[in-house]
Amino acid sequence: MRLTKGTDIALRIAMRLAVLDAPETVTTEQVAEAVGVPYSHAAKVVARLRRLGVVEATRGRGGGLVLTRAGRTVAIGSLVRELEGEGDVVGCEGEDPCPLRAACRLRAELRKAQEAFYASLDAVTLADLVEGPAGPVLLGLPVRV
Repeated sequence: MRLTKGTDIALRIAMRLAVLDAPETVTTEQVAEAVGVPYSHAAKVVARLRRLGVVEATRGRGGGLVLTRAGRTVAIGSLVRELEGEGDVVGCEGEDPCPLRAACRLRAELRKAQEAFYASLDAVTLADLVEGPAGPVLLGLPVRV
């Protein structure tokens, strides 16, 4: 299974925000640079994370981005489900529908595998993702291996 670019960026941004000490904030421009994505992509993703209640954004002087309490404790599986949306792993319908769709069991098996993928991420939080060597990297500090 492959996540969309938007989900990848959202997880990177959330992880970057997770290592900040409250009340430290960063701008969308700063977080985009820190996670290596274009500002326009980061701005779209931040807006989506705001709608999901994961990020709080304050405009103006002294403003910036911070994770909400819900954002700090969200299960990664739940967040990825929201970001990816409902949908099948394969496109059986559409402009050129698959001729096997009426009798195919693959779609159901892929749906089970997709749910197993999400379920494995349900036990993981942002705090889990930023422990160890990831935290210092996200803060832009050198890491000793």
